[in-house]
Amino acid sequence: SGSSGVERLIYGDISLESRGRKFLLDCSAECGKKSDVIKMISLAPRVELRCTTIGYLFAIFFFFYFAFYFYFFYFPPILAGYVGLVNQAMTCYLNSLLQTLYMTPEFRNALYKWEFDGTEEEGGCKSIPYQLQRLFVQLQTSWKRAVETTDLTRSFGWDSSEAWQQHDVQELCRVMFDALEQKWKNTEQADLINQLYQGKLKDYVRCLDCGYESSRLDTYLDIPLAIRPFGSNQAYCSVEEALQAFVQPETLDGINQYYCEHCGKKCDAHKGLEFLHFPYLLSLQLKRFDFDYSTMHRIKLNDRMTFPEMLDLNSFIDAPEEEKCCQADSCADSGAENEGSCHSDQMNTDFSGYDAVDEGIDLENATLGPWVYELFSIMVHSGSAAGGHYYAYIKSFSDGQWFSFNDQHVSKVTQDDIRKTYGGTLGSRGYYSSTFKFMDILEFTSHIQRLVLREKEREEDERRQREIEKNTCKIKLFCMHPVKNVMIENRLVVHKDKNLQEATTMAHKVLDLEEVVPREHCRLVKYDDFHDSLEQSYEGEEDTPMGYLLGGVKSSYIFDLLLETRHADQHFRPYKPGGVTVKVHVVDLKNETVSRGISVRAYLNQTIGEFKQLIYQVTGLPVETMRVVLERYYNELRLLSSPLKTLKAEDFLRSNKVFVESSDSADGQAPFHLSNLWRLLDRHGNTIRLLVSLPESAAIHSSQIEALKSSEWTAGGDGVGHQSVAAILEESTERLRSLSLEQARQNRDLDSSASAGSRADNEEDAEKGLGMDAEALPLLENGASDSRPIGFLDAEHLELQNECGASSVDSDRLSSSHSSDTLCNVAEGSLEPLSSSAFQSYRVHHELKSTMLSVYVDKRMKLATFKRHLESDVGVPSSQFKVFRVYASNQEFESVRLNETLSSFSDDNRVIIRLGRALKKGEYMVKVFQLQLGEAEPCKYLLDTVFAKAMTVQQSKQELVHLLLRLRKKTWKNPGTIFLDSQAYEDNIPIFSNWEVFLELLDGPDRMTSMSQLAVLARRWRPSLLILEQFQEVVLETNTVEELKIQLSGISGLSVEDIEFSKGRGTFPCDMSVLDIHHDLEWNPKVSTLNVWPLYICDDGAVVFYRDRREELLELPEERRNELQKRENMRLQRTQVSCSPRKEKALKIYVDGGPSREAPIRD
Repeated sequence: SGSSGVERLIYGDISLESRGRKFLLDCSAECGKKSDVIKMISLAPRVELRCTTIGYLFAIFFFFYFAFYFYFFYFPPILAGYVGLVNQAMTCYLNSLLQTLYMTPEFRNALYKWEFDGTEEEGGCKSIPYQLQRLFVQLQTSWKRAVETTDLTRSFGWDSSEAWQQHDVQELCRVMFDALEQKWKNTEQADLINQLYQGKLKDYVRCLDCGYESSRLDTYLDIPLAIRPFGSNQAYCSVEEALQAFVQPETLDGINQYYCEHCGKKCDAHKGLEFLHFPYLLSLQLKRFDFDYSTMHRIKLNDRMTFPEMLDLNSFIDAPEEEKCCQADSCADSGAENEGSCHSDQMNTDFSGYDAVDEGIDLENATLGPWVYELFSIMVHSGSAAGGHYYAYIKSFSDGQWFSFNDQHVSKVTQDDIRKTYGGTLGSRGYYSSTFKFMDILEFTSHIQRLVLREKEREEDERRQREIEKNTCKIKLFCMHPVKNVMIENRLVVHKDKNLQEATTMAHKVLDLEEVVPREHCRLVKYDDFHDSLEQSYEGEEDTPMGYLLGGVKSSYIFDLLLETRHADQHFRPYKPGGVTVKVHVVDLKNETVSRGISVRAYLNQTIGEFKQLIYQVTGLPVETMRVVLERYYNELRLLSSPLKTLKAEDFLRSNKVFVESSDSADGQAPFHLSNLWRLLDRHGNTIRLLVSLPESAAIHSSQIEALKSSEWTAGGDGVGHQSVAAILEESTERLRSLSLEQARQNRDLDSSASAGSRADNEEDAEKGLGMDAEALPLLENGASDSRPIGFLDAEHLELQNECGASSVDSDRLSSSHSSDTLCNVAEGSLEPLSSSAFQSYRVHHELKSTMLSVYVDKRMKLATFKRHLESDVGVPSSQFKVFRVYASNQEFESVRLNETLSSFSDDNRVIIRLGRALKKGEYMVKVFQLQLGEAEPCKYLLDTVFAKAMTVQQSKQELVHLLLRLRKKTWKNPGTIFLDSQAYEDNIPIFSNWEVFLELLDGPDRMTSMSQLAVLARRWRPSLLILEQFQEVVLETNTVEELKIQLSGISGLSVEDIEFSKGRGTFPCDMSVLDIHHDLEWNPKVSTLNVWPLYICDDGAVVFYRDRREELLELPEERRNELQKRENMRLQRTQVSCSPRKEKALKIYVDGGPSREAPIRD
């Protein structure tokens, strides 16, 4: 029985075959899908039951069970309702369209008749029609509440990022139809889209004098209807009114007159559209998304627009199509190849006669006329133009009930819900033909029946897999690799009924240890990766199920598993709960090495003597001379000298680290803090490895200078001529570079004689202290050895001061643009001596543009000493390069405090070296911007430079570019106080970190000579021309309104009495629309001084507009005013955009599954 079935079952004498069929038909009738039951009977095995009197009741029960099994197995949608679609992320627009197409019987039935001629493995995953066919079968037969659309979108050539892009549903419909047409070429479905959705209309121009008409034919798949007339704020009341406006002709008159060939002159004419044929399935798109030219943003129109349940379009087609075609005259400028001809045979296609589509519906004999449509589907968009959510209201033809298809949720809706879509959130609606019926499942072709069975098998496999997942334990698995000596990690997936032995075999295989260690030498133990602690072993639990050992199937566990290995001559030790894990490191004083830690399981009630015996069993070191050192906290070392004390009394924790040494040397008799063992462990605890990226070369690049070559200025009156800012800055930069290199050479010459002898001694010490070659050093990634050279540093060679021993991370996050007393000026006598035993570097990676160094360094070393050690690798003195630390988020911060140590660094921290002179005491990094009056972007970044304390403005100008310029304060984008040449930084001008200044080029000598003067930027407004003239600078001796008008009169030629002025609004350059300046500004304020309300002009750089009070404002016609308003909005939008908005990704569907294979269907 079941899906496998029994061909013929005999039990008794009575046949119940006919009674069973009738029951199923009656049951299906209650659900409203008789055709689905017909399919069930065709797919179900034939069963005959014959009963005696004794077996009659059993036969009835068995048959009912058998019938209901097939009923539920094959037709879950009958009882469960319609199936939803899973929203991948933002694919609600796709789900709404797919549900509408599925609920369209003509489209679905035609899709079912197409047969994929390959296999799914050979390319079915890239075939759009096949994946759409599979999806429709799932929607019709699936048990699930919702099915996935990932296979379909993958056939589109989309990746996971496409799921986070929302598009317009109408655009998707067009693109997907184009893709289907390409895939259906040379098949029976090649013209399906046109036969279902394509209508025809005429685009005409008709002369009003002679009646001559010039026209061309166009086709359409949907009709776009405007919500509002152009330029109006009043929306159309209904769809019928919007359709009337769609075909309403436009009168061409005045300057827009039409040249009539028959009349031989320009005449008034009507230009419009006329419907010639409506499609079988009519789609109307309400254009609720619009563009607001006043704000330059997209908007959504939420105006109310009603639509009827029955749409009568007979009034839009008055004359027979043949007559309209005979009157049409083909235009030469037709945009399509075959749309210019008007033969009648192209217009008399009977769409309702296509039997595979219409299913026998006779629209021509309808009592209401041939062009009456019934509302069938509504695409609803809720949200704004920036984003929202799509869902669909679709009508069922079995009972006339409306359903809401909202992704995976499918529910009934009422007429009140339909009326709510009239306004506010409606995006697009569809009006389709009046009568539909479901296609009988008996008409399914054999390939669809096979597809149904495959989908059922796939769904059953998924169900079984989900059941397996519910009974599967997933836990982290660790193992110390016995050869590589590194901790490896994986995930153990084991069924809860598997026992411990089987799980150990699986773990051995998962970690790829078959060729490394025998299975018999492995076991699984409970492990805590966070504390690196062995928790418990499972002796005697080899046959216990893993579900019991792990505490059941859980989404996550608070512990992990460790696959422990052993050698052939070793035995596993039991780990009881409540113990502690100790990492034992063996120290070799002679070779000055520390081995990798060995995990030892101990208990808090054990004594130190018993603990030493445990270490002896693991390491073989003699107990008599063994010294055990506990690292209680980081680098806190304590010798465990009392053999009777317990581990608990010695403050052992859950996870611990100890160092053991056993030798007969006299070092064991010395006090611990004076012994070589303490010194060696102290070095080991403070040695870290840094990964240092070196710069490309020591050359100074001038890429920033190249960006300045477009800025030019003209020297006034001195015959210098044209010279670019870039050229002048390049000369200045070359001069500073030459000076820096000359100073560096002098410093190296002075240091060479003094350091020659010490360098030789250091190299000799390095050979003795290291005791190994470079090949024995640890590798950068997953090296086989973890022991590191620890003889790097002798305590007597370092100045270990307590105040420098603790450095916080924040000390490295200070800005490199500021220098304080503790940053860079380190006295020569306070520098640490360069000892090669404190610094070892190894070139581990070399590329074309960069070199990586693996540097072992004592973290108590100061930054200044660390930089001096890097001089030979960088190739320039330490004062000529900077050190940047890279944090976990890839953020870079310059380390500038040379007196601080490297204690904030840790193992494998990344360090980047960049060329550039480090700041000295009293120096500040300053960003220089060029002030460009009259440009669209008046604030242009130039370069970074260094200003020093007590440096005058004139000196900084000489270092920068030229004397014919000025420096002024920069406050965000606003130009401020003009600095005089005699002023000094910090004394007269406050200077601080990341300071920004404006550099302004001058045409002549600077007129600002005193701090009591006030510089104002003035622009003249010409209302008769609707233009703003260029900026002109006005220098005032006093801050009175009278002097301002006098100065404005001097540059404009206007009399003082005729001048009106107003202060600009907002930030520099205070730009605003020319249509608003004349009325929106507060002209000619009634004040006598500039530093009072409403002016508040107290500093240089204020913007003032002025005008001639006698000049009248230009009057513009409404059309020109609207055009000027659009231009001004676009201009202001370009100048005011402060950030780049997120770019919308174009909607594309690739017919061959990916963008690299074929161009997209539509962009």
